[in-house]
Formats: sequence, structure tokens, C-alpha cells
Amino acid sequence: MNTVSVSINDRISWRAPVVMALVVLLGFGFLYSLVTTVLVSSLFPSQAAGSLLTRDGQVVGSVWVAQAFTDDRYFYARPSAANYDPMAAAGSNWARSNPALAERMATLRADIAAREGVPPDQVPDELLTASGAGFDPHLSPDGIAVQVARVARARGLTEGALQELVADQTEGPQFGVLGQTRVNVLKLNLALDQMQAGR
Repeated sequence: MNTVSVSINDRISWRAPVVMALVVLLGFGFLYSLVTTVLVSSLFPSQAAGSLLTRDGQVVGSVWVAQAFTDDRYFYARPSAANYDPMAAAGSNWARSNPALAERMATLRADIAAREGVPPDQVPDELLTASGAGFDPHLSPDGIAVQVARVARARGLTEGALQELVADQTEGPQFGVLGQTRVNVLKLNLALDQMQAGR
């Protein structure tokens, strides 16, 4: 009688954790993921697909991923420690005290000043440092403003016309309080191409 009762108790004590594990695995691991994926895809289809930008029916990038522009006709994004590869998101992990970082920033500052035709002390720091993830798609208005003269010359536009386009593409803080005023570099460059194509 003792043996039978121990055996029944053992079965009862195992049943609860096994049922709980199945509920957690199927309920939260599978059903929850399925429901939220379907719900988000229905309510926010663009964001769920990666917030992709298209031009002439072709995907040209994502709102959230910076690209490397090297043509003088375009605004340049921040430097990227990940070479603008979203599959390799990374910062440089160089501390401010690292002499290599100071040397790289000094070299980059001189190069940008020469490229943009401005004194070195007018080069915004954001153009010298990579973002934490390595592909920040935004620049501040100051980071864009220092590039306006170069882009205007390369495109045969007046600086005033280009500044108007920049103002149109400038985004305020989210909900009026979160973050800071910024410009999405890829969206600005696409708007620039579209503006010239429509002339």
C-alpha cells in the first residue's frame, strides 16, 4: 500500500510542472509570438517590414539604417564603426582617453574641414564619431548645415534652395519632447534627387 501511494504521488508531482512547461512553451513561446507578429504586421505594416524606402519601385534602404554616401552631390552620414552593415552593429569601443580615437578624430576633422571648405573648429563632433550601433541614420541640423555649400555646388543649386529642402526634411523631437531636432540623411538625399528630377 505504501509503494502504491508513493508511486501515485510521484505521478501527481510530475504532472503540474510538465503541464506548466507545455503551457509556457506553447502559450508564451508560440501563440504569444504568433499573435503579436500578426497584430503588429496588421497595425504597423511599414514598420514591421523594416521601414523600407523605395524609389521607382526599388527598395533603396531603411529609414533606420544609415548608408555610406561618397559622392559630393549627397549629404554624408555619421562615420560607422560597423561599415554601415546592420548585420554587424557595433561601436568602436574606443574610450575618450584612447589616443587612437583622438588621432582619428583630428585626421577626420581636417579632412572634413578641407572637403566642406570650413575652419576645423566648425566641424560638428557628430561627423567625427560613430554612433553606438554604427549606423545612426540621423544628423543634427548643424551636421547637415556644414555640408550645404558643397552639395549646392555639386548640384548647381543655390544654397537657399537647398536650405529650404533641409528645413522641409527636418524632424522635431518625437511627441514634441523625446530626442532632439534631426534630419534623416537618406530621406534628405532621396528628396534631393526627386527635387532635381522634377525640375
